Amino acid sequence: MVYVLLDGIGDLPHPDLNYLTPLEAAYTPYLDRIARMGVSGQVVSVGDGIAPQSDIAVFNMLGYNFRDIEYFGRGVVECIGCGIDFKEGDLALRGNFATIDPTNKKILDRRAGRIVTEADSAAICELIRKNVKIEGVEFSIEPTIGHRVVLRFRKKGTTLGENITNTDPAYDKINGIGIALDTSKGDLYVAKSESKDANSQLSAAVINQFSDQVIEILDNCPVNIGRKEKNLLAINCILLRDGGNRYPQLQSINDKYNLNFASLVDMPVEIGISQILGMKSYNAGSTDEYELKAAELLKIIGNHDVVYVHIKGPDEFGHDGNAKGKKRNIDEIDKRFFRKILEGINTTKSLEIYFIISGDHSTPCIKKAHTDDPIPIIVSGQGIKRDATSRFTESNSKRGSLGKIYGYQVLDTALKQLENRKV
Repeated sequence: MVYVLLDGIGDLPHPDLNYLTPLEAAYTPYLDRIARMGVSGQVVSVGDGIAPQSDIAVFNMLGYNFRDIEYFGRGVVECIGCGIDFKEGDLALRGNFATIDPTNKKILDRRAGRIVTEADSAAICELIRKNVKIEGVEFSIEPTIGHRVVLRFRKKGTTLGENITNTDPAYDKINGIGIALDTSKGDLYVAKSESKDANSQLSAAVINQFSDQVIEILDNCPVNIGRKEKNLLAINCILLRDGGNRYPQLQSINDKYNLNFASLVDMPVEIGISQILGMKSYNAGSTDEYELKAAELLKIIGNHDVVYVHIKGPDEFGHDGNAKGKKRNIDEIDKRFFRKILEGINTTKSLEIYFIISGDHSTPCIKKAHTDDPIPIIVSGQGIKRDATSRFTESNSKRGSLGKIYGYQVLDTALKQLENRKV
C-alpha cells in the first residue's frame, strides 16, 4: 500500500481561480484515475477547531492520537530528524530564519523572503555558534532546509523546562501541540514561563538571552551585507517555537498494525517521525524532484507492506497566498509523480498497489496559514468497492462514501476497505 500525504493540500475557493480550489482548478488526470478506482471522504487530521502543524497532523494521520498523553513537541521531533544529539532534559526547538526591524522587533518576513541558500544558512549558524555565549548552557544549532533551523540547549545537571511560550507569534501551544494561528507578521515575542517551576523560568531566560544576542550579532554581519547588495531580505532573527524536553516513547508503527512500514520523506520533521515510530526511511532528491521519488517508491514498495510518502510542495504556496502557484504545483505532482507510479504499475505486471491519498492539513491560500478545514481522502485499488468519486477534490470528497473521519482513524479505515475488497 502507498500512503501519500500532500502537505497543505486542502484549500478553499479562491477568486484567482474563479472561486475554485487549487485542487479543483488543477489538471490531474492521474490522480483522478486513482480516485475513480476507489472511495473518498473527508479527514480532519487532528480535531475540530484545531489548525495543526505538520508534526502532530502526521502523527495523527498515522494513527497516533495524543488524547491521553501530553505531546513532546515539534522541536524534539526535528532535533531527532536532523541528527542532533538529544537527551532527556535538553530543550529542543524549531526555528525560522526571519527578517525583523531590529529597532522595534517587528517581524517584516517570517521566512526571510524564502530565499535562504545553504551557504547563507551555514554561515549564519557558524556566526551564532562562535559568538553567542550563555553562562552554563551549551547549544547546538543546525540549518535544515531553506529558512528552517533546529536548536538544542543543554545545561549540565539541570533539566531545562518545556513549559514556555513561543517567540514566534504565528504559533501557540496547547498541551504541547503546536497550533497555527491566523497571522503572518506581528512582533517578536519574549519567551515566558507558563508555570512557576524554576526549570521553565530558566528555559525562558535562556531563550531570551539567545534571541537578543542573535539579533545583535546578525544586525550588520557579512552575510546580510551581501544579501543587501543582492536586494534580499536580511536574516537577522530566529523565531522559535514548540519547545520540548522529553524523548518520545511510542509503540512502533509496525507493532501497532502488524505490518512492515517504511517512509519516503525529505524534511527533518517527517524523518524524525519515521525514526520515532520505527520506520525505515528512504530519501530521493530534493523536495520537488517528483520523478526521483516515484522511481524510488517503485523500487522499494515490494519490500514493505506500506510506504508512507510525504510531498511538501503545496503547503508553501498556501502560506504565500499563491493560489495559481499551488494549482500549478499540483499539476506538476500529478504529471511527474502519480503518472510515473501508474506507468510503473502498468509495466510491472506482478505489482499490485493500493493507495491512500490525502494531506496532513489544509493551508488555504486565502488564509496563508494552516486551518482545520477538512482534507479530501481517497482509498483506491483493485477490488475495492467504488463510490461515485470522479476526482480528488474537496467538493468530490464531501459526497464520498467514507464520510468524515479523523486522522487517527485513516489507516484502520483503509485497512478495513482492503479486507472487504472483492478478490
